[in-house]
Amino acid sequence: MKLREMGRKTRFGYLIGLISVLFAPAALGLDPSQRVENFRLLDHREGSQELYYFGDAKAIVLMSHRAECAAAGGDVQQFAELRRRFASAGVEFFMINAADDRDVIRADAQRQGIQAPVLMDSAQIISESMALTTAGEMLLINPDDWSLVYRGNAEVGAQALAQMLAGEMPAVQRAPVAGCEVTLAGMQQREQHKQISYANTIAPILQDNCVTCHREGGIGPWAMNEYNMVRGFAPMIREVVRTQRMPPWHADPHYGEFKNDRSLTRAETAALVHWVEAGAPRGEGPDPLALARQQYPVWSLGEPDVIVEIPAEEVPATGVVDYKYKFVENPLTADAWVRATEIIPGDRSVLHHVITRFGTLETEGPRAGKRLKRSGTGSLGGYVPGAVADVMPADTGTFLPADAAIEFQMHYTTAGKAATDVSRLGIYLYDKPPTHKMNGLVFINPRIRIPAGADNHMETNERTFDKDVLVYSYLPHAHYRGKAAEFVAHYPDGSEEKLLNVPRYDFNWQTTYELSQPRVLPAGTKVVYRSWWDNSARNPANPDPSREVPWGQQSWDEMLFGVMSYRELTPEESAEFAANRTIPVDTVGGE
Repeated sequence: MKLREMGRKTRFGYLIGLISVLFAPAALGLDPSQRVENFRLLDHREGSQELYYFGDAKAIVLMSHRAECAAAGGDVQQFAELRRRFASAGVEFFMINAADDRDVIRADAQRQGIQAPVLMDSAQIISESMALTTAGEMLLINPDDWSLVYRGNAEVGAQALAQMLAGEMPAVQRAPVAGCEVTLAGMQQREQHKQISYANTIAPILQDNCVTCHREGGIGPWAMNEYNMVRGFAPMIREVVRTQRMPPWHADPHYGEFKNDRSLTRAETAALVHWVEAGAPRGEGPDPLALARQQYPVWSLGEPDVIVEIPAEEVPATGVVDYKYKFVENPLTADAWVRATEIIPGDRSVLHHVITRFGTLETEGPRAGKRLKRSGTGSLGGYVPGAVADVMPADTGTFLPADAAIEFQMHYTTAGKAATDVSRLGIYLYDKPPTHKMNGLVFINPRIRIPAGADNHMETNERTFDKDVLVYSYLPHAHYRGKAAEFVAHYPDGSEEKLLNVPRYDFNWQTTYELSQPRVLPAGTKVVYRSWWDNSARNPANPDPSREVPWGQQSWDEMLFGVMSYRELTPEESAEFAANRTIPVDTVGGE
């Protein structure tokens, strides 16, 4: 299946999904011949699976799972046999579990020898939409039009699959299942969903999670400024929540807690989807979105102490723009400590990212005045879509020498019309020096080579801390083919711990994952950073799946690049940590 054809089928399925919600919002629970809408879920092996990604498959087999359901044992074994026989023929196999948590699912998968990914439907909205109320029930999906051609037990399903692969319509399209019940509370409460309060439930969810971007002047494509706007986009809200495109948060909740977590809770997810499926009722009460009309300042932290205007760039309407490097002398005449920075983009339509460094300019050779010396550099933050001000933890900062030059790496992408970008850097200073200096540990591997067509290629880089440190955040980075990333700590005592798992990397959102509570890594800890790429035709963002991809700055090449922000522990903190495996709370600091 060519990428263009997959995209056409995906769009067709998406339109079918929108139409089904607009004109039949209560018609949940699929029968054969109905369409299966797109969705994305994490699986028990820490992957992330989107249904329509597999648009070029010959067929998709999905089975409802419930751990330790003896009654479904025969169907599970039949499912495994089908997978053994037909996976090599281009059939994709998944289970979906809306009843158990990850640890229980993993244990059951190991006990039963389940090899297929088990999708974890913790909010139950996907299982509800397909009425998967019995463990062991099999759905057979035709990716040509996303129609459901069979549902029932796996024994009859085996015949249906064979007939479908032979180009025939299955003779039996529905058959009974003798598995355990899967309780889906939402299916029993559809009348109650019509009473979900827009004023008291839906609007507050949107205010807390969406309006920061979806506002006048924000980066969202439309403003959530009153009920009628939300109602008009309600089918899209349902679609982006089901596929986990919005809100943009990509960390696995199983590892770490992050203060900038933008994800929805299970209850919020269910409430939004149920409200849309109930017809997006207005109900009683005021409209919080219309009443709020919050004014957002240009600078989120107030007027900066120093504003540095980045030299203008004329961006053409089309073509490729090489990275631009702009240099500005530090306008401060004395050394200073920086507590926060923020970059305000001049033209968001063309500015992809800004990376800052400061240091001493080369004074000799062909790069004189055009490159910073390699030693003694630091950073003043950066900009990516969705970025907020970069605020240092309490009593930590970045030392900015008076004689430093500030380098701005500017990445532009053309947008169909010529544009002029004049972006600005705001710098916020301490009145007196902080106790701690912030540092960044960079993970980089410029030797990567991603084979043509590879859908799950992995490369690594590792670094070791030689001192006790307090870690504040993690940043993974890749380009269009980026698929997943993780940071894993290997401790001096031989144990290991996954610090961050990003099972679905999204190039459009360059997120820095900021820990709710910073954590100590003792001296001798080795951190391994892994990045995965999808260089296959199934990746809709892939510029050229036939190409072996090297390291490169432009987005059609790739990067293995990661950063951990940290500070070193004081001798007193190290002694406290060695004795009690903790450090005093008031020394950790916060914003």
